[in-house]
Amino acid sequence: MRISYNWLRQYVRTDLSPQQAAAILTSTGLECESVEPHEPVKGMLAGVVVGHVLQCDKHPDADRLTVCTVDIAQGEPLRIVCGAPNVTAGQKVLVATVGCTLNMTDGTSIVIKKSKIRGQESNGMICAEDELGLGQSHAGILVLDVSAVPGTPAADQLGLVSDHVLEIGLTPNRTDAMGHVGVARDLIAALNHRKGSALELQLPDVSAYRQDVEARSIKVEVRDAKACPRYAGVTLTQVKVGPSPKWLQDRLTAVGLKPINNVVDVTNFVQHELGQPLHAFDADALANDRIVVRMAAPGEAFTTLDGKERKLDAGDLVIADASVPACIAGVFGGAKSGVTEKTTSIFLESACFEPATIRRTARRHGLSTDASFRFERGVDPEITVYALKRAALLLKEVSGAQISSVITDIDHTLKHRSEVHLRFHDLEALSGLKMEPDAAVRILELLDFRIRERNAQGVHVQVPAYRVDVHRPADVIEEILRIHGLDNVPVPECLQVPAVHRPALTLESLHDGLAAHLVARGFREIMTPSLVGADRAHKLLGDDELVALANPLSSELDVLRPTMRFGVLQAMSHNINRQQRDLRFFERGRVYRRKGTEVVETESLSIALTGQRWREHWRAEDRAVEWADVKEEVESALARLGLRDRCTWQATTDNGLDDAVRILVDKYPVGIMGRVQLTEARHGDVEQPVYCAELDEEALLAACVKERIAFADIARFPAVHRDLSLVISSDTRFDQLEQAAYNAERKLLRAVELFDVYEGGKLSAGTKSYALRFTLQDDEKTLTDEQVEKAMGRIRKALGAEVGAEVRS
Repeated sequence: MRISYNWLRQYVRTDLSPQQAAAILTSTGLECESVEPHEPVKGMLAGVVVGHVLQCDKHPDADRLTVCTVDIAQGEPLRIVCGAPNVTAGQKVLVATVGCTLNMTDGTSIVIKKSKIRGQESNGMICAEDELGLGQSHAGILVLDVSAVPGTPAADQLGLVSDHVLEIGLTPNRTDAMGHVGVARDLIAALNHRKGSALELQLPDVSAYRQDVEARSIKVEVRDAKACPRYAGVTLTQVKVGPSPKWLQDRLTAVGLKPINNVVDVTNFVQHELGQPLHAFDADALANDRIVVRMAAPGEAFTTLDGKERKLDAGDLVIADASVPACIAGVFGGAKSGVTEKTTSIFLESACFEPATIRRTARRHGLSTDASFRFERGVDPEITVYALKRAALLLKEVSGAQISSVITDIDHTLKHRSEVHLRFHDLEALSGLKMEPDAAVRILELLDFRIRERNAQGVHVQVPAYRVDVHRPADVIEEILRIHGLDNVPVPECLQVPAVHRPALTLESLHDGLAAHLVARGFREIMTPSLVGADRAHKLLGDDELVALANPLSSELDVLRPTMRFGVLQAMSHNINRQQRDLRFFERGRVYRRKGTEVVETESLSIALTGQRWREHWRAEDRAVEWADVKEEVESALARLGLRDRCTWQATTDNGLDDAVRILVDKYPVGIMGRVQLTEARHGDVEQPVYCAELDEEALLAACVKERIAFADIARFPAVHRDLSLVISSDTRFDQLEQAAYNAERKLLRAVELFDVYEGGKLSAGTKSYALRFTLQDDEKTLTDEQVEKAMGRIRKALGAEVGAEVRS
């Protein structure tokens, strides 16, 4: 949220610099992410001054040029060649002096230099409106009032004031700080407490509010008091719609808003001043002079200000006239009832809507406005009428409007404010800060908490209506600490730290460990949306297994993802299109499938590779990623969890994967891996092979819980290595060979490694050769040749019987 510092100082009289104010606000919890200068005109017309045209002579060599003598009260008068048709002696003008830079309306800039124009010396430039960046006119030079004093800087003459904009990262709970007044309230509280100031919040005065005439009245009916607890409105006539005055335009542009007209600008101004959204209807567009606050009829058509026709839902609150909707309440106005240059009467609305209703409507229609931003979080129901009066008085000032009706105020809000009891002991126990009770109570009073009761043990307070987030003693303590300053909470000399113990393994710690492991192996973590399109998901699962959204934002995001692959392919496509083709990604998230009437959510970890295995390097042979590479990464991750020795692999089928393998731990499935089918990859705009694995983190956690960590001595006796070269069928996998070997020799066999693969040549069709290394070891004694040969004999026999492997001669 953008806060204009000049605007803020209307409500708090302080000499702090913008940077100092930002630091104090940050310490109160309103984090100022940046402080940027804001200039109504780029460069603030530095080097441009008021000049008095003393004399005008025709240029001797050009009919359309004039040689002017101009006094700028800086020594001798300047000689300036001017091409404007309206320049005459006696005028007061704006002169760009030699060396200054003009930033023009079209975005270009020029540096003024001493020059000769058709042989005549020119020492500056008499400027037109567009050359100064003040407007679009280039019909002639800008002529000032005769009272202008030569030598006066142009910024002073034109009333240009530079500003600073504080960009505040507003947290969702701070609904009270959604306007300049709310920010000023925090700044005053902090200054009064920390520096002993006696500042007061300078609220806009609305005591002058009076009804001018009884000219027109709009009847209001609220049919849903839950969705609209409070609704107020007033009619104004004799409205002259036009451009806003400069001060109002400057305020709005400082906070990033584009001025539209004086009526709309006033509603935007009050919204950013008080945090209360307002809406102005063209009263002549309201049928039968009625306003009806009701829920929309299902499928009811409504055209919003952006010209789009939208189908409304029964859960949408609308502001209607006697027959049709005029506005989506708290979200967006209607095209037919909006204020135009022809508008002469308006109905001004100030309301309080239920946050959940506005939030659902805004999401349903994909609309996010300044008004919905505030209503979704909750606005102060006690300033509804105050904001209305403030806006009405401003409209009288800037548009000549007359207040033509009494204020209609339909109020169904609860009059009982939240109350909290705080024990002073809890303040010290929770924060470690020893604060005098008087100081704590004073802070609460500065924040508009009403003291209902106080004694030596604590204080009972009534929470301000605008603090919808304060419900518990801990919330009140937070309010005290942030105004006191969290940086001012002392660190004790001695920190008592409990004994360190290893916490129980959780899903979060499991993921953190795996994430650190994968990052160390060169992977990058990605985060992708959990919503995907049903058209792609249908190719993997049937309708009965997909989890569809009741109110999707679009047809491309209408089901919850049944697999992590969609997001992975999207991220890969984004990177490949930016010439990053060698990718190693992992992502944690939930996948969703329907089983009968229940929706099953599974915590999943996705690992994906594509492109080249290694970066091009003189010491490494470059090659493309293969199926074995993703298997290696899965094995490495399982080893990190201590599950590698309990893991087996089982061939399976999957609608989106080729060469799919089910990953088992203790014969229970924990994941699947394979190569993404080419058609599936192309649907994700990826043309190169992608290999991926998806692991069920909940199943991994269950397996890890069963694992018992045990101590073992380092082996005292040497290991023996034996190699076998085997001819096997092309569809035989290494894990089948490995399992057969372990089944044959459970006591001595410690490891089986594949160190060479050979195909083609003199081998028969449909076969391949694997070279395996077997490691044997006895923890009790040194193995003899006889023992080794017997063990290897059992292994060779098992490999032949179970897998059909033949030893190559």
